[in-house]
Amino acid sequence: MVDIKNKQLQEAITVLGKNVARDGEAIRAAALGIHTVAMDTARVAEQISGLGVDAASVAETRELAKMMTGVSEASAAYAAAADNTTRAATAAVDQARASHDGIHEAVNRSPVDVSGLNRQWVTPE
Repeated sequence: MVDIKNKQLQEAITVLGKNVARDGEAIRAAALGIHTVAMDTARVAEQISGLGVDAASVAETRELAKMMTGVSEASAAYAAAADNTTRAATAAVDQARASHDGIHEAVNRSPVDVSGLNRQWVTPE
C-alpha cells in the first residue's frame, strides 16, 4: 500500500482537477473549430452543387461535412465528461479536507506529546 499524506493527496487531486479542466477547455475549443470547418464544408458542398460540379464530388463533400460534425459532437461530449471529472476531483479534495483536516488540526492543538506514539496503534484495522 502506498503511504500518502493527506496534504499530498489534496495537492495531487487539485493538480489533476486543474489539468483536466485545462484539457477540457482545449478539447472544447477544438470541437468548436471543427464544427466551424464542418459548417463551411457543408456550405461549400451546396455551392459546388449549384455550380454543376459532378454529383460524386458533391456527395463526398457533404459526407466529409457530416463526418466532421460527428467528430465535433464527440469532442464536445468528451469535454463535458472532462467537466464531470473536474467536479469529481474537486469533490474529492473537499471530502478529504472535511474528513482529515479536522483530525490534523485537533492533533496539532493537542497538548499531548505524540512524537513517540507508535503509529501502528492508530492504524485502522
